[in-house]
Amino acid sequence: MGTAAAAFTRPVLDGPADDAEVAAWTRALGLDGLVDLHVHFLPERVMAKVWDYFDHASENYGTPWPVHYRLPEPERLAVLGRLGLRAFAPLVYPHKPGMAAWLNDWAADFAARVPTAVPTATLFPEPGVTDYLRTALRQGARVVKVHVQVGGFDPRDPLLDQSWGLLAELGVPVVIHCGHGPIPGEHTGLDVFGEVLRRHPQLTAVLAHAGMPEFTEALELVAAYPRVHLDTTMVGTPFSQQMTPLPADWAARLAEHPDRVALGTDFPNIPYDYATQLRAIAGWAAADDRLGEGFLRAVLHDTPSRLLGLAA
Repeated sequence: MGTAAAAFTRPVLDGPADDAEVAAWTRALGLDGLVDLHVHFLPERVMAKVWDYFDHASENYGTPWPVHYRLPEPERLAVLGRLGLRAFAPLVYPHKPGMAAWLNDWAADFAARVPTAVPTATLFPEPGVTDYLRTALRQGARVVKVHVQVGGFDPRDPLLDQSWGLLAELGVPVVIHCGHGPIPGEHTGLDVFGEVLRRHPQLTAVLAHAGMPEFTEALELVAAYPRVHLDTTMVGTPFSQQMTPLPADWAARLAEHPDRVALGTDFPNIPYDYATQLRAIAGWAAADDRLGEGFLRAVLHDTPSRLLGLAA
């Protein structure tokens, strides 16, 4: 990957050409590292099932999806270290009842043994959900992941109402996959989650994948609710552009809310290298004079750091 002293010699707004340039590019921006709000580490047998699903992506999604960082856990952590991540949120999510509390315990143990990992939690609409969520938060969880599509549940379920209220009251961010991408689910759609926000307008919500493919609707929620953010996960990459292209005025729309966009990547379950996502974000910064390097520093570090409660 090159030496730690390597310099980035091209225009910063070009982005890194490959993973080998990421750390030097980050330093060229004046940052001490990246903060990634949307990374996945899971118990080994759960991750194996996730990868098996991607192995059948042609049937499930209509396109191949080779997992680029299909490596043992220690090697995946080493990759993040070489990329120069200062911190990351290892997101977990259940697909059935009785699983979330176990995942929360696993995530707490993972964060305890990985210094750059931020403690995370998840939930599922089931009896006792607010109790185990409160326990996870007391144990230090700083962000909660909710996956409406994988969980197959309605975020408006009355069993979740108290949990949404607790998260709103405490200001704990929830990274929620609620858009229709990559394929619609029974309860996906930003209109559905919009009803949760109407009931809990102070909820700090991060719309995973910028609400893909409902980008315009996601931006409307950002405009309507001061605590709603977008994450960049898979957004604007060549892979995603083939399926769900961004609006032509995407960069201009982001310039209206430049402090409400946070780095997310979906590492390791992406069909391209990490640098590809960073080039997409750099492209937005270059496309509007109101963005530029300041926007990059906000997206890649300042905004996710604020959401995760990290010291400056």
